[in-house]
Amino acid sequence: MANVIRLQPERLTQSGFSMFGDVIDIDETKQPIMINEGTTERFHKLAAVELNGKDQFDGQNTAQAIMSIFRAQPRTLPMKIAMMERHPLGSQAFLPSNDTPYLVLVCEGEDAPDPATLKLFVAKEQGVNYHANTWHHPLLALDDVNVFWVVDRAGSGNNLEEQNFSNDCDIIIDADTVNKMIKEMA
Repeated sequence: MANVIRLQPERLTQSGFSMFGDVIDIDETKQPIMINEGTTERFHKLAAVELNGKDQFDGQNTAQAIMSIFRAQPRTLPMKIAMMERHPLGSQAFLPSNDTPYLVLVCEGEDAPDPATLKLFVAKEQGVNYHANTWHHPLLALDDVNVFWVVDRAGSGNNLEEQNFSNDCDIIIDADTVNKMIKEMA
């Protein structure tokens, strides 16, 4: 008989997410820096881009921070979670292009993702920056196609590890609990 884990979503906050990365949003408790002749508020250094690893030929760190656009197809809930991924050589930031809620699924684990530590967050009008080597699920858009601006690492070395969960573990994201959380956030 499979061990069933029903993930309970929580609101994405910096304190709840800090061990996995940074929440990228406007923190109204912090004073922005006024720039551009006082016409623009700059919320400074919300996350740091990590570029790790050495080139296999000359031993130099030739990695680059790059920006991409990802178009995420909506997921259907309930959804079974079968795998996680991580990027050992750099951080990876996702910045949504609109205010459509999406899910962020992370967990701990040294060599493999630990299903007992899974944390599911609902993000709305927030981006996330996964620290290098953080286990996370690929994009989990809801309801509509969602476009994300992505900042991550390009360069030599393998910067993607994927790991499937064992078949004796059923990990489920339930539609009712996610929809309830989204309504509470409205």
